[in-house]
Amino acid sequence: MAGATGIGLAGVTAAPAAATSPLLWERPGRLGAPRVSGLHLQFGSDASREAVVSWHTTASVSNPRVKYGTSQGGFGRTEQAQTTTYRDAKSGTEVQVHHARLTGLHPDTDYVYAALHDGATPELGTLRTAPRGRGAFTFTSFGDQGTPTLGKLTATGYANDNLGSPAAGDTTAGVEHIAPLFHLVNGDLCYANLSTDRVRTWSDWFENNSRSARHRPWMPAAGNHENELGNGPIGYGAYQAYFSLPAAGADQELSGLWYSFTAGAVRVISLNNDDIAYQDAGNSYVHGYSGGAQQRWLEHELAAADADPEIDWIVVCMHQVVISTADKFNGADLGIRETWVPLFDRYGVDLVVCGHEHHYERSHPIRGQQPTDTRTPIPVATGTELIDTTKGTVHMVIGGGGTSAPSNGLFFSPAKCRVITGVGPLDPATGKRPPLYVVEDAPWSAYRDGEHSYGFAAFEVDPGERGGNTTIAVTYYAVTGPYGDLLPVDRFTLTRPRGARGAGSLSR
Repeated sequence: MAGATGIGLAGVTAAPAAATSPLLWERPGRLGAPRVSGLHLQFGSDASREAVVSWHTTASVSNPRVKYGTSQGGFGRTEQAQTTTYRDAKSGTEVQVHHARLTGLHPDTDYVYAALHDGATPELGTLRTAPRGRGAFTFTSFGDQGTPTLGKLTATGYANDNLGSPAAGDTTAGVEHIAPLFHLVNGDLCYANLSTDRVRTWSDWFENNSRSARHRPWMPAAGNHENELGNGPIGYGAYQAYFSLPAAGADQELSGLWYSFTAGAVRVISLNNDDIAYQDAGNSYVHGYSGGAQQRWLEHELAAADADPEIDWIVVCMHQVVISTADKFNGADLGIRETWVPLFDRYGVDLVVCGHEHHYERSHPIRGQQPTDTRTPIPVATGTELIDTTKGTVHMVIGGGGTSAPSNGLFFSPAKCRVITGVGPLDPATGKRPPLYVVEDAPWSAYRDGEHSYGFAAFEVDPGERGGNTTIAVTYYAVTGPYGDLLPVDRFTLTRPRGARGAGSLSR
């Protein structure tokens, strides 16, 4: 990034002489101030003008704030942070999360910033805002990461108790090789609900990922393993505290569980589909928790995006899946097929990225459903390289973010799908409602990777020319080794006419 300022013992030096607002940094005051931990970014609803800088502590701090400015002008502005707290019900530890909301930013612009509170050494980061209107950029996506750290002491030494593996660090390094504008995390971030120490596990996840997330927003969707017993009214209290996500008009207890933001001509809609999925896979069974509020918001959001001629692409990020060809794993969920897929069809969703299954696969474009009990999606084309998303939605399972339980070795051959059609009565031995499965054919299956356990997808958005097509070039990369070495495994291109939304014809 051009125009970087120097860093001295007291923090960041004054801005260059050309800056209009030179800044003198305070020397840390009292000893023992907690450090700025887990520094990370989020976009606001307009990614060209709004961002949030966040970090956390387990002790109270004074005057949390962010100093920021352009990479050419130096640190000339200050924004106070607002503090959100939650007390982990398992350990009793209170975590304080500090969120500084930056507004009035310039589109397509590089910023530098430093997060600090009194007595702490400033932590530095960079941010690039999205283009306003049609512009080229790249984003990435994976789910089901875990952590690379060993957090549980056993009789034979330390072990990872939250389904993490060393690959959870490798994938972060891989994302940084691409250096996207933002990264979508498709649920099951750190699996803290499984761990001995939930607060440590969240901290480990942020420590691993801050090397990327302090430079580009990591925009999450809550998965079933973000549901932690006792944390908040429905179990997502930790997730809701750590992230300050765009407002979606939800009640306070549901804030942050679904949201949307716009980057260029792409509208990203993030959902929490534990609300409508049948599977019982978190610390508590929360099926139907929003009372239909998320469904009503989603339909309104999709209708608005599809009616907006400045939006070309609608991308949905969620955790549980509509498609899967893995046997003896989670499977596809009928609840999503019943409740949300008809809306994806009606409003011309282009792309759905998910996790939950710990492998990579994708569908042909699908539109409509067979009149079966499982509502099997109908493929509308079978080409695998150039895909017209005005004809149907492409679903991608990208669940190899680093979990120690990959599912790429469990594919049906030939391709079939196990669909969860409901749950049985509560099993006292497990405390869970066992899933009920039906196996169906998978005519929608386009590609699946049985060779590589870990990786992510990169999406290169090309706005195209007026009167022509806009495209997204998609590459799925397998990640190998501690330096995030990338191996391209699957490549294809999504295409649609530029500026066609709002006309009410091409999206259906």
